[in-house]
Amino acid sequence: MYGITAQVSIYPLRQDKLSPAIDAVLETFAQHGVESQMGSMSTLVWGDDEKVFAALLEAFRKAAALGETVMVTTISNACPLSTKKAHES
Repeated sequence: MYGITAQVSIYPLRQDKLSPAIDAVLETFAQHGVESQMGSMSTLVWGDDEKVFAALLEAFRKAAALGETVMVTTISNACPLSTKKAHES
């Protein structure tokens, strides 16, 4: 177990409303106990690798259950964020 950071973008396709899928993803991150910081086009998620990967899988499944979805994710163990660092940026 080690710390990782993921940059995640979710793109609901052919859906009348985008926010239900995006909200489901953000709620999933919170439920899994991983830290997150939402940006305008992506969200940073960080924490223990097992928690982050489990959260990403469930987040994709929840978004996909609402309709066609693309999730773009970049994952790194070279630059994990701490809670303090995230609030400073």
